[in-house]
Amino acid sequence: MPPLQLHVPEPTGRPGCATDFSFLHVSPAGEVRRPPVDTAHAGTQDLAYALIRVLDEQGRAVGPWAPQLDAVQLRRGLRAMMKTRIFDARMLIAQRQKKLSFYMQCLGEEAIAVAHALALQPGDMCFPTYRQQGLLLSRDDISMVEMMCQLMSNERDPIKGRQLPVMYSYKRAGFFTISGNLATQFIQSVGWAMASAIKGDTKIASGWIGDGSTAESDFHTALTFAHVYRAPVILNVVNNQWAISTFQAIAGGESTTFAARGVGCGIASLRVDGNDFLAVYAASCWAAERARRNLGPTLIEWVTYRAGPHSTSDDPSKYRPADDWQRFPLGDPIERLKVHLIGLGEWSQAQHEQAQKELEAEVAAAQKEAESHGSLLDGHIPSAASMFEDVYRDMPWHLREQRQQLGV
Repeated sequence: MPPLQLHVPEPTGRPGCATDFSFLHVSPAGEVRRPPVDTAHAGTQDLAYALIRVLDEQGRAVGPWAPQLDAVQLRRGLRAMMKTRIFDARMLIAQRQKKLSFYMQCLGEEAIAVAHALALQPGDMCFPTYRQQGLLLSRDDISMVEMMCQLMSNERDPIKGRQLPVMYSYKRAGFFTISGNLATQFIQSVGWAMASAIKGDTKIASGWIGDGSTAESDFHTALTFAHVYRAPVILNVVNNQWAISTFQAIAGGESTTFAARGVGCGIASLRVDGNDFLAVYAASCWAAERARRNLGPTLIEWVTYRAGPHSTSDDPSKYRPADDWQRFPLGDPIERLKVHLIGLGEWSQAQHEQAQKELEAEVAAAQKEAESHGSLLDGHIPSAASMFEDVYRDMPWHLREQRQQLGV
């Protein structure tokens, strides 16, 4: 008999060769069925392997998942995605200029957070990762200036320099403080949802995780508690194909799907085209309705592609082809929604170019104001005294003594 061997998954593309994307199992737009909201988890097994899509190659909304969104909502979504991309681009440049220490883009993934935000209600709580800034940038009540001050760790940083850049915290916007530890937000979202149900409230939770973090034990713990207690939570797995330099197959996405793990744990699960704004909104609404009607959790695998580096500390050209995003079968989410709106007669190339200019000016103005409060370049950062504050109601003697020794 031959000796035993382990299987080590390999990506289907490396620098110098084109990626073979045939592993994606892409369903034609409009082909996948839309089951009743009260469908049991076993009734979604086929949906965990198919790919829910609404926008076809011509930008038309087809099939049972096509949502009823009017032109105003669609234009709002498009502008929010454009603003998010522009925000990312400017902050990436600012990091290279040493105005902030670190940044993480969501380039190519904008539709997921923006469309999902439209499906939630005030009071719902998101437990995001560091790539869901679209949840905030899609809102009118969140200041870009304040977000940039957090990124620059300046004297107006609302978190006073106590978090890495991009790890925002907005309770009023249902945006739970981001954790740098992988997968913790999944169990936190389930626990928050359980607490909401225990209180007899009507608010639901939405937890977020990347494909790589599904290999963490917290992912499986979250699924167990969500299933057992039928927690009112949406469990989002953003499969953007890469966890830093590790291809998604290492986390278990080679011979099955991440959505299938939900079905195996007794949770209704969907696999969705994450670059299709309409499909994201429709699936998010389906899952949110399940949660609000006490029908239990839903796990959604959003299939997308991380177009940029994992962070400003990463060089993706070392481990994948440089043109991968241009060749990714699901396309650009902004371009796809733009084509859809133009097809409806509710948008034009001229309007798109004008919106691009307006949003670039808006983001540039916000950056100028944020930088007026300082950046890492000029040392206008929160006082060292702030590290002693907001810990105890009354500062104990040993902290007062330490503060005096520090001279602040």
